[in-house]
Amino acid sequence: MTASFMDLVDVTIVNIAIPSIQESTGASFSAVQWVTGGYALAFAIGLITGGRLGDIHGRKRLFLIGMGGFTLASALCGLAGGAEMLVAMRILQGGTAALMVPQVLSIIHATFPAEERGKVFGLFGAVVGLGAVTGPLIGALLTEWDLFGLGWRPIFLINLPVGVAGLLLGRVFIGESKAERALKLDLVGVVLASAALLMLIYPLTHGREAGWPLWGHLVMAGSVPVFALFVAYERVKERRDGSPLVELSLFRVRSFAAGIGVQLTFGVVSGIFFLVWTLYMQLGLGWSPLKAGATGIPFSIAISVAAGLSVQQLVPRFGRKVLQAGALVMGLGVLLYIGEAERYGTGIAPWQMALPLVVMGAGMGLIVAPITDSVLAEVPKEHAGSASGLINTVNQVGLALGLGLVSVAFFGAIPAAAPSVGDAFGAAFVHAMWWVLGVLAVVFLLMFALPARRSAGAGSVDGTGSVDGTGSVDGTGAAPGAADAASSERPSEPVLV
Repeated sequence: MTASFMDLVDVTIVNIAIPSIQESTGASFSAVQWVTGGYALAFAIGLITGGRLGDIHGRKRLFLIGMGGFTLASALCGLAGGAEMLVAMRILQGGTAALMVPQVLSIIHATFPAEERGKVFGLFGAVVGLGAVTGPLIGALLTEWDLFGLGWRPIFLINLPVGVAGLLLGRVFIGESKAERALKLDLVGVVLASAALLMLIYPLTHGREAGWPLWGHLVMAGSVPVFALFVAYERVKERRDGSPLVELSLFRVRSFAAGIGVQLTFGVVSGIFFLVWTLYMQLGLGWSPLKAGATGIPFSIAISVAAGLSVQQLVPRFGRKVLQAGALVMGLGVLLYIGEAERYGTGIAPWQMALPLVVMGAGMGLIVAPITDSVLAEVPKEHAGSASGLINTVNQVGLALGLGLVSVAFFGAIPAAAPSVGDAFGAAFVHAMWWVLGVLAVVFLLMFALPARRSAGAGSVDGTGSVDGTGSVDGTGAAPGAADAASSERPSEPVLV
């Protein structure tokens, strides 16, 4: 949880300090883009490989290596003498995060029995919500306080004590786990997956800055055949030695395949909303970083409360309907926000945003906590790292897609003849929120593909389990204690797959 919080805060804390970084280092707009985009790019590309390395060499070992590297890279970011070094260290930081973060979910999956996992993932969901929203607030405070005259540097240096504490506690309390059968790192798969993700994410991240050139569209289109080549090679690799980078058989498990689709589209929602929201408050309304950061507190609290309720009380009773209710509640919050923004215009106050943010946060909390358990519920422990890396990668790809769509949903909607910057950004914000609402509708519909509930035995797989074509998991190819989920439901203990 410490590692997850540190990573999430680091992702969000930088945006709020961009003006200070630009002023201090004299960085160009392109360099500033790389400060944020370089991290995301290295993180997304390395996630699947990082997860697989944990399966092969030990999840605790890779977790500690990743956390140590992340802490060191954070220190180097804080000590960077110029924009070039800062960008390089941010890329290093993203790469080490890709070693650390996938182990979090796989260690949880391998450590806790199925009946306890829901509560743990509930805590994980609360940490996700807390980190995503408190990052800007912490960044605003550290930037405005200008501790010891260091300006923006404490936003990176704050990771040092947290990282050291995580390393010490991790060595003592985390147990080692790895795949029970010998696996090998699929180097060709690493190259193909990295190339395909780079071809997709790089133009999305920097296309708007470059004016959406033709090469960007061609590169994104070229990522499709590279992805297809990657899938074909993974099938060959599976038949040859059983050590592919991605276990394609996982996609035959209904809960995994459907959950991955939900993660991707929900990542698009997050990518659009959080960036547009920050731009709207700071550039459109002219709020200080601290005022903008503090406005997100109700959102953070609502996510944490709803995440705890969803996995501990609601999901065991209502299953998939809890996630669908979360999408509907979040959509209601978006509609309320649209109404408030149109009613008050540039005179809107933070307290007037509180109600829509609480409603949106409650909806998001109902989704982010149980969805992780939904995706990993039937994944064999020996493939937990690979599956965890896929979950995080898909989420990052969704975020990148959302950030790319911001150029259309937000910047493309800024009226040229608006009477003021505030009015222009306000109109663009409302336009982007309609996009968020549309993608949420897609998320809601995709959730119908999730199994309504799972059997009491589902998810209680061990390292000897395998995934067969029906999506059942255990050594014999059948769900433990049942022929299939539909015939083995126990109404007294319904749990979402």
